[in-house]
Amino acid sequence: MREFSEEQQIFRESYRRFLADEIAPHMAQWRRDGIVDRSAFRKAGDNGMLMVWPDERFGGAGLTDFRFEQIIIEETARQGCAEWYNTLHSRLVGPYIGSYGSEEQKQRFLPKCVSGEHILAVAMTEPGAGSDLAGMKSTLRRQGDHYVLNGSKTYISNGINADLIVVAAKCEPFDEPHSMALVVVERGMKGFERGRNLEKIGLQAQDTAELFFNNVVIPAENLLGEPGRGFKYLMQRLAEERLIGAAGFVAAARRAFEETRAFVRERSVFGKKLSEMQNTQFKMADLDTQIELAQLYVDHCVAMHDRGALSATMGAKAKLIASEVEWQAVDEGLQLHGGAGYMSEYPISQMFLNARVSRIYAGTSEIMRTIIGREVLSERYQSFFK
Repeated sequence: MREFSEEQQIFRESYRRFLADEIAPHMAQWRRDGIVDRSAFRKAGDNGMLMVWPDERFGGAGLTDFRFEQIIIEETARQGCAEWYNTLHSRLVGPYIGSYGSEEQKQRFLPKCVSGEHILAVAMTEPGAGSDLAGMKSTLRRQGDHYVLNGSKTYISNGINADLIVVAAKCEPFDEPHSMALVVVERGMKGFERGRNLEKIGLQAQDTAELFFNNVVIPAENLLGEPGRGFKYLMQRLAEERLIGAAGFVAAARRAFEETRAFVRERSVFGKKLSEMQNTQFKMADLDTQIELAQLYVDHCVAMHDRGALSATMGAKAKLIASEVEWQAVDEGLQLHGGAGYMSEYPISQMFLNARVSRIYAGTSEIMRTIIGREVLSERYQSFFK
């Protein structure tokens, strides 16, 4: 039995109703448009459903227990609204300001992020630097009382909609691979330009763009934390970022299972319900078991995270197992739908397209295995047999 408090259960019901009324009915149009309307963020902010962790003095609800964010992630996936990257804004990017920003920065930025007036993005990936951030080419140079930013970023989620973008760039000493800084780039800054809204095979409603910085003057007060420590800040948040992904992936897997379950119970082949055939029963039994096991591990990681004990390896394991089981669920689900699964009118087809990137972003499955492998083969590894 999953453990959520009465307050969290009430929050789940409220958030579920909000999605059903304000977000889900518009998803098809936003997919056609290639972008979620900005009003979605404002409506979520107006209903207290966007960024729930900041203190009340910043307009938030002070709900720091990660299980509230887990509820948001699960319900968003459950209703097919994952392309609205609300959690990227709320829990992935926002905490960079909450954790490393000064009091002045929090007062200046957070209230409009909580209300949905300002939309957030984070820019790390470059054309030649993905998972290997040490290969980053963007630079941030101090000039008097300000900084100058040069470089480009690609595959930036919320790249078109974003008003505030946390940008990672190399800083002095430039010969140190991990010497980086994080700065907040604001909409309208001179020298900051956006490329086109990139076309993708899935997640069509989620705007993804290239960003270009040509001698962008960044006020010193937009620097987050200390210069040179940006790489450390990014690493500190990666475990949670991967847990965020894992919570969404396993929820998407469960939705794919439920869509498939409903289909095979109705579909007849050779005079029998598809659900009565042994192959179907074996496939569905395996899926249900794998999804439940993944959910148990994700829930365990959420509990560990709330205790401040989520390690990088645990985050990698959660991301790996959840993204792999999501792919298994959508792939097997589409196969069991037969020809219908290839038709856009069936939700499983969109879920199949959306799921393909899950094993890529926030670190590929191969990178996750590298992280886990280094840990399990190191001297510090502790077997539960010991």
